[in-house]
Amino acid sequence: MTEHTRTLTWTDPIAVRDGVAAMSGLDAMLALRDGHLPPPPIAQTMNFRLTEVEPGRVVFVCEPGGEHYNPIGTVHGGLACTLLDTVCGCAGHTTLDAGQGYTSIDITVSYLRPITLATGPLLATGRVVKPGRRVIFTEGAITDAAGTVLATATSSLLVL
Repeated sequence: MTEHTRTLTWTDPIAVRDGVAAMSGLDAMLALRDGHLPPPPIAQTMNFRLTEVEPGRVVFVCEPGGEHYNPIGTVHGGLACTLLDTVCGCAGHTTLDAGQGYTSIDITVSYLRPITLATGPLLATGRVVKPGRRVIFTEGAITDAAGTVLATATSSLLVL
């Protein structure tokens, strides 16, 4: 068996949190996309990055790696679920004022096709279905480069 090594470097998540809290959700997502705020540690761990931001919508690209494999030879469903939770949450975040936050109430994920290294980069899009002052309803989808849908999700977010 061949061993592989991956080294992770990340910025203090409390500093990122404090930077995000001082901005509107849309401005925070734009700052993360444009590199004015460093990505949170989960983005480094899961190999994803924010590429598009607009009110109520975000897009992330994810590069699955061998470190994301499960024992049956595919990318673990937890990567897809985490990516979908991220895009749903970040899409909802774009609708919030400075000082507001959110937490996931629920997420329902449907895995439609297996993900492997051969799948290539994943494109994950999150969209607000219904904004709200107390609860935000969102949906997300992961596709491959050809546009084939690999997984979908719906999520409810509690506004804090």
